[in-house]
Amino acid sequence: MRRKWMKRRSFYAKAVAADRRRKTGKSIVSVLWGLSLLFVFVCYQNLAERNQAPAMEQIAAYLKEELAVGAWKNCMMVMVADQEEEELSLGNYMMDKLENFYPICGFSETMIEYNTQIESDFMEELLAENGQEGEKTGEEAPNQDASLDQKEKETEEKEAKGKRKKKKGKKKKQEDTETAAEGSAGKVQEISREKLNDFDYLVQNFYQIDRTTTIDGSQLNADALLGKSMKLETGNEEVQILIYHTHSQEGYADSVPGDPSTGVVGVAEYLTQLLKEKYGFNVMHHTGEYDVKDRDNAYSYAGPALEQILAEHPSIEVVIDLHRDGVADTTHLVTEVNGRQTAQIMFFNGLSRTTANGDIPYLANPYLSDNLAFSFQMKLAAEEYYPGFARANYLKGYRYNLHYRPKSLLIEVGAQTNTFEEAKNAMEPLADIIHKVLTE
Repeated sequence: MRRKWMKRRSFYAKAVAADRRRKTGKSIVSVLWGLSLLFVFVCYQNLAERNQAPAMEQIAAYLKEELAVGAWKNCMMVMVADQEEEELSLGNYMMDKLENFYPICGFSETMIEYNTQIESDFMEELLAENGQEGEKTGEEAPNQDASLDQKEKETEEKEAKGKRKKKKGKKKKQEDTETAAEGSAGKVQEISREKLNDFDYLVQNFYQIDRTTTIDGSQLNADALLGKSMKLETGNEEVQILIYHTHSQEGYADSVPGDPSTGVVGVAEYLTQLLKEKYGFNVMHHTGEYDVKDRDNAYSYAGPALEQILAEHPSIEVVIDLHRDGVADTTHLVTEVNGRQTAQIMFFNGLSRTTANGDIPYLANPYLSDNLAFSFQMKLAAEEYYPGFARANYLKGYRYNLHYRPKSLLIEVGAQTNTFEEAKNAMEPLADIIHKVLTE
């Protein structure tokens, strides 16, 4: 009897333990579901604060894609089984479980976030010299066989005729391009001023707001931004425009290390030439170096030099800080302008305000509204005359030495993945836009 009783007791103990494990498992699943929902809500709220909240159709498309991939894996288990499984850390294991319970958690990873390099915390060295030279196009060797048969001769004649026709078409295209360039005064599109007065439309189509700062309709008001005149008040007898570089060492994919003329300094030199010779502005290009030893404090080093230049030339109304951006190596900021591959540009504003602490008193900018008006008018002109040439205006905290003149611009010309030629090509439409905003 005692033996039977012990067996029953052992059986009931195991049953109770199994029931507890089932209940514990259900509790863990419930907690994970709750955490997954909270995680998705936080991710979506974070994206919404940066005006990057995904549309419902994007989420639906993402879920369809996830279901399609899952179905494919189920049907192709033999192929999938060959893949090596990655050893997951505790954090990655939890994220994997969340995505399995609630697949939309992975959607946030598909959203592209732009991280500007303008206030980098790390020293950036010049890109390594690109030793690969472009392929040289040589002339075809003359055919030395004088005994070609009639069929081969006819083939050659047809090919030659096709080449002449192609060359003629290319020449005509080039002439059309030159004509379009000369006649760039006409707008390609007219953007409705009524739409611009809608704050949401304005932000979504013209701006990208960094998570470190905030802005509202009181500062981004289209009527107010367009109501400020950016026309120059002084003549070109004295210096009107100053171009300089806080980060003069920034180069491009094919820049030569140690040769500033193949980086942003060389690009600005061409812009200076265009503004002087084509548009008649009196321009000074300052090539001082402030980021050689300490990139992080370049703005502080450049400030005194700017103050001295502006004191010596009080006639200067426009101050342009020309940069080159830093992006992922897979990103190529290029568009086509007048038939040529052209680096895209971006206008950058510092708001002297952070999301965490509000306004920054020691970085006050009395010309903030003027700065915003100038960059907006430049962006609007770019969209109407050269659609796709200018990226969204980027807004971030801090000041970036934009407080010395009302008409101050910080311009990013392409990135490290662009070639020097692409960046240089961007100076022609940029010079035209500057001329339009400052004179019309």
